[in-house]
Amino acid sequence: MNILAFSDLHMARNRAADLVAASADADLVIGAGDYCNMRQGLDDAMQMLSGISAPLVLVPGNAESAGELTDAAPEGVHILHGAGMTVDGVRLFGLGYGVPATPFGEWSCDLTEAEAAEMLDRCDDTDILIVHSPPKGYGDTTSQGVSVGSVAVRDAVERVQPGFAFCGHIHDSWGYRGTIGRTQIANLGPRPNWFEVAQ
Repeated sequence: MNILAFSDLHMARNRAADLVAASADADLVIGAGDYCNMRQGLDDAMQMLSGISAPLVLVPGNAESAGELTDAAPEGVHILHGAGMTVDGVRLFGLGYGVPATPFGEWSCDLTEAEAAEMLDRCDDTDILIVHSPPKGYGDTTSQGVSVGSVAVRDAVERVQPGFAFCGHIHDSWGYRGTIGRTQIANLGPRPNWFEVAQ
């Protein structure tokens, strides 16, 4: 299965056009959160991605709530937040929002580590873990050199050992690739990222 994955679109129209064009070669498209900005413009962001005809699975970022994303997403798009699903034999589990809580204020959709850990406990076996926030110590370094990722996400990756863990959120670490055990970690960013997963 050819998987196209991205994060942190933030309403960038040219980035969305690149993703839509690339999606013609995808069997599955995955978005790891932050399609709009500060809870504004989500309908427009979804419209920018409406040309994607492959199955599309999204998790909310901290810039949109799960309910807002569910309401705005085109028909047939799957929203995962503390839940899993299977697409053509590939098992997916998604958890959105900022973990731990961000300093951005009331507009940001965040979870505490304890809240995230409780939701991630539902994930017991998956091929791809889709999270907005990176695991602590992996693809989570800010421009000031501070590690701001999630302990709960890292613990879930260590426990479940999915083939891949896709994340975003920390813009300074876009493009990061690493491993936790057998799991490949990828902080995606808004460009097309390609992955091959056996079905």
